[in-house]
Amino acid sequence: MFIPSPLRPHAALLLLACLGCTTTATSNTARTAKEQLLISNSVDQALETTDFTPLARRKVFLEEKYLDSVDQKYIVGSIRHHVFRAGAALVDKAEDADVILEVRSGAVGTESNTSFLGMPAISLPGPLPVSLPEVKLVSRESQKGVAKIGMVAYDAKTKRQLGAGGVQLARSDDNNWYVLGVGPYQNGSVRSEVARSLDRPRAAAPLPNDVAFDTRGTYSEGTSRVRLTSGIEER
Repeated sequence: MFIPSPLRPHAALLLLACLGCTTTATSNTARTAKEQLLISNSVDQALETTDFTPLARRKVFLEEKYLDSVDQKYIVGSIRHHVFRAGAALVDKAEDADVILEVRSGAVGTESNTSFLGMPAISLPGPLPVSLPEVKLVSRESQKGVAKIGMVAYDAKTKRQLGAGGVQLARSDDNNWYVLGVGPYQNGSVRSEVARSLDRPRAAAPLPNDVAFDTRGTYSEGTSRVRLTSGIEER
């Protein structure tokens, strides 16, 4: 289509006005999922190597006032879970307990480092300065999570120590490798944990996408039994 010369600037402005673009807003949590997985993975590893079975059939009070670290609630919740699995009962008050279990943290956090095989950037001074760029043949970006958790148990009445107690130290890692700038090739304990969890067959039914409630009672006329969700009948 022919546009007269005096109108061409106006036509260009009109064309620009007709053009448009869209942007998608994204957001991230204050802490990355990888950082949280590194810490929780190291906490899990430390607690898995702790034997809680001597607490079986005892009433335990978990003393957490000496625990001061990131993800403190996850540590406390995980210890409670292990105590339950050992066959012990948790109580809310120290005076109701047989055993006081004190928990402390030595280190709970992450650290990062990078390394590479190649040549660093070099600047040669002189009348004709020369700058050589950095060359990375193989490089690695690594992030580690460390958890050092200490525990001691003592009799709630006599205050005498039960066993030696001690500390457990564990570390998790996540590595990203690059070869001649191509990558990342990933490995580490966190990647392995995620892969095992995703590959595990799901036996439970998924949650429905709609929310629905049933207000009908569980009693039926002419019977004195209540049917529980597990299918067990009680009188």
